Amino acid sequence: MKFSKNSATLAVAALLALAAGSLFAQASGLTRTLVGRADVSVPGREAVVARVEVAPGAKAGRHTHPGDEISYVFEGEATLRVDGQPPRQIKAGESFVVPAGVVHDAHNNGTTATKLVGVYVVEKGQPLAKPAP
Repeated sequence: MKFSKNSATLAVAALLALAAGSLFAQASGLTRTLVGRADVSVPGREAVVARVEVAPGAKAGRHTHPGDEISYVFEGEATLRVDGQPPRQIKAGESFVVPAGVVHDAHNNGTTATKLVGVYVVEKGQPLAKPAP
């Protein structure tokens, strides 16, 4: 099978983007495992369900999502930092919502992993998360 120069360039760019996303997650102590993805009733949007883990002593890293994040903490605790809001301690049994495009971070200062289920209603075709300054 032959690939055009543009196809090869696009394939390399896609692989680099995937690698960069993986490095961001690994370097920050955040692991995001996708468990489901489906269309929603809003045109151009989809729901993505992920199992998220912030390692002990780690920070998720400042980032944004191209849609709303609705999360439920099922194990551990962390400090949720959302730009424009005071830091908030979240723990097992609690939930939180971060609006689309809002910079946020989670710091796990404990000795056990913080585990949550995140549901993201995001723009189709966009990366699930982007690092923020």
